[in-house]
Amino acid sequence: MDESEHRILAQFCKTHLDFSKLTFDGYYQHLPLCVIDAVFSIGAHYTSTRNTVEKFAQHFKLDAHLVEAVPSVKGQVQLRFLIEAYDKLGVNFLTETVYQNRQRTSTRNGILKSEAVLRFSRVLDQYGIRYIQDVDSVIGQSAFERAIQQIPGQTSGVCLRYFYILAGSSEHVKPDRMILRFIQSALGKVVSAEQGHRYVVEACKILQQTYPSLTPAILDNQIWNYQRLQR
Repeated sequence: MDESEHRILAQFCKTHLDFSKLTFDGYYQHLPLCVIDAVFSIGAHYTSTRNTVEKFAQHFKLDAHLVEAVPSVKGQVQLRFLIEAYDKLGVNFLTETVYQNRQRTSTRNGILKSEAVLRFSRVLDQYGIRYIQDVDSVIGQSAFERAIQQIPGQTSGVCLRYFYILAGSSEHVKPDRMILRFIQSALGKVVSAEQGHRYVVEACKILQQTYPSLTPAILDNQIWNYQRLQR
């Protein structure tokens, strides 16, 4: 990875992406929905993930519409709302009746994503996270991130980075297969998730010379929206 490749990727972005509107698709109004989306999104189609989030929201009468900015604490349900739902109803009920989604975190030694949501939530709870605004306190904290990555299927850190984005971080990238395919198209080589994150961050720095309001999270969003339309 070198500066010339960063510039190649930045130019590829200029050629293929629309920078006329530099905004994020939107933010959930409750932290539990961020956790559910982040966990269920890995290796899944967006429609499937979105349906899963909406089924949870409908069952518990929460608003799942996306808003333009991270909402204020007032009006948010706490993370404990999600944990208490599991404590009261159980993983099986959430899986079969609420989410209606039996996807697993991995095809090998994976667990139900519904169980991973609970484990993810319990780690957040251990670190005192209640609302979306609290997530800033654990970003980059090694002990917290290790605890999340010990959950089966979370080793790569892709889910965690995406969770940070959903919780309002503008400096993270979700280097999933969509992003990695885009980078491969630009550079003609396969890159890892960790490399993909760095490539997008570095390309963003170059693009910010022309588009000052661009952030890594917005660039990630632009790439993802472009790539999902490709056949």
